[in-house]
Amino acid sequence: MQLAHQRSWKTILTLRKYFIEFHETTSMLNISNNKLPEETINYPFSSLKKTETANAKLFFRVWTWTFIVFGISFLFLPWTQNIQSEGKTIPLNPSDRPQTIDATISGRIEQWYVKEGDRVNKGDTILFLSEVKSDYFDPNLVSRSKARVVNKEGSIQEYLSKIQALNDFQRAIESEVLLKQQTIKNKIYQIVLKIDADSIDLNRVKLDLQIAKIQFDRTVSLNEKGIKSVAEIEEKKFKIQELVAKLNSAENKLNISRNEKINLQVDEKVILNDFIQKTSKINSDIAAARASIMDTESYLDKLRSEASNYEIRNGFYYITAPQDCFITRILKPGLGEIVKENESVLTILPASFPLAVALYIRPMDLPLIEKNQEVRFVFDGWPAIVFSGWPGNSFGTFEGKIAAIDNDISDNGLYRIIVAADEKRKKWPKELRPGSGAQGIALLGDVPLWYEIWRKLNGFPPDFYGSGIEGEKIEKIKGKAPLKAIK
Repeated sequence: MQLAHQRSWKTILTLRKYFIEFHETTSMLNISNNKLPEETINYPFSSLKKTETANAKLFFRVWTWTFIVFGISFLFLPWTQNIQSEGKTIPLNPSDRPQTIDATISGRIEQWYVKEGDRVNKGDTILFLSEVKSDYFDPNLVSRSKARVVNKEGSIQEYLSKIQALNDFQRAIESEVLLKQQTIKNKIYQIVLKIDADSIDLNRVKLDLQIAKIQFDRTVSLNEKGIKSVAEIEEKKFKIQELVAKLNSAENKLNISRNEKINLQVDEKVILNDFIQKTSKINSDIAAARASIMDTESYLDKLRSEASNYEIRNGFYYITAPQDCFITRILKPGLGEIVKENESVLTILPASFPLAVALYIRPMDLPLIEKNQEVRFVFDGWPAIVFSGWPGNSFGTFEGKIAAIDNDISDNGLYRIIVAADEKRKKWPKELRPGSGAQGIALLGDVPLWYEIWRKLNGFPPDFYGSGIEGEKIEKIKGKAPLKAIK
C-alpha cells in the first residue's frame, strides 16, 4: 500500500512539472525580440486591429486552465466499482423451470386434447393412452380383483368363526371335565367313608372273634371240671366259626371298597388325560386356523395391492397437467404411436413464475460477491443508457439482489450466481421469458475515478484496495504481514 502511494505522488509531481513548462511556453508568444512600435499598434487601421493577438492569448490561457482544472476535478469524482458479466433469465424456483412430462406406463397414443402453444390448467387432460400389455387387457380387471379381495376377506371370517367354535368347544369340555372330576371326588369321598365303616366292622368282628375264643377256652376248662357240657362247647365252637366267616366277609368288603377307591382315582386320571388330549387337539386346530388366517391375510394384502395397482394404472391412461402451464413442444405427435414406460411425450412451461438471472463470474471476482448484494441488469430488447461507474445516472436498467451463489465451479470455468428481482425496486418487464439475455453489473464500493484508472492500469481486481481507500476495511489491510516479513 505504501508503494502505491509513493507511485501516486510521483505521478502528481511529474504532472506538475509538465504544467509549469506548458505555462512558460504559452507565455512566450512573442518569439522575436523586435516589437512593434506603440504608434503602430494604436494606429486606427481596422486590418491591424483584427490581427491583434492579445485577446487570443488570454482566451487560450483561460480555456487551457479551465480544461486542466476540470480534468483534475474529474479525476476525483466518485466511481462505483462493479463486476460485469453476461447471463440469461431462468425461473427462480426449480419447480417453475421448463420440464418434460413422461408416460408412467407403456401405451398407445389414442387421442391428443391439446396442441403446442395451448395454455392448460392443473388437472386438465392432455393425452389418452390405451393398453398394450396383454396382462391388462381385461376391461373388468379392477372389479374382478376387488371380488377376489372380498372372497378372501370372507375366508378370513370363516376361519375366525372356526376359531370361535373351537374355543366354545374347549370351554364345554372344561366344564364337562370339571363335573366329572367333582363326581369322582364325591364317589371317592363316599368310598373313603365306606372304607372307614368296613374297617370298623372288621375290627368289631375281630374283637367278637377274640371274645368267642376266650369263651370257648373257658367252656372247655369248665367242661373238664364237669361244670359245662359238651353241647355248650360245640355251641362256642360254632360261634367261633361264624365269627371267622364274618371276619373274612368284612375283610373282603374292606378290600373291595379300597379297590373301588383305586379305580375311582384311576378314572380321575383317565378323565384328566382325555381332557388334555382333547384340549391339545383343539389348540392345534386353533393354531392351524390362525396360521391359515395369516396366510390368507398375506395373500389378501397381495390382492389388495394388485387391485390398487390396477385401479391406479387405469388413471395413468390419461396424462394430465401437473400445474398451470403452456404446451411448448409435443415429442410424440402421431396417433397410434407406442410410448414406452418413463418416455417423455411433451414439454411444458409453467404459466406464471418469478424470474431470476443466472450470471457467470470469474473465480477472482467470487470473493467480492455475497448474498443480497445489489446487481443491475440490461435486458436484451430493452433500450438503456448505462454508466457503469455512475449507476444513479443510468437509464433503462433493472435492479436485483443475489439470491444464491454456487459453491462448485461450472463447466465453463466460471461460478454461477442467481439474482432475483428486488420487489422494492422497479418491476422487471412482464414480457421477459426464460432464456432471454441479460447483462449484469454487480455494484461494489465507491472509489475516486483516478484510483479506478490506476487500478485498471495495474491490473488489480475490483475492491482489492478500494475499501482501504475510504477507510472502511483498513483494518483488514493493516492486518496483513509486509512482503519483507514473509519468508
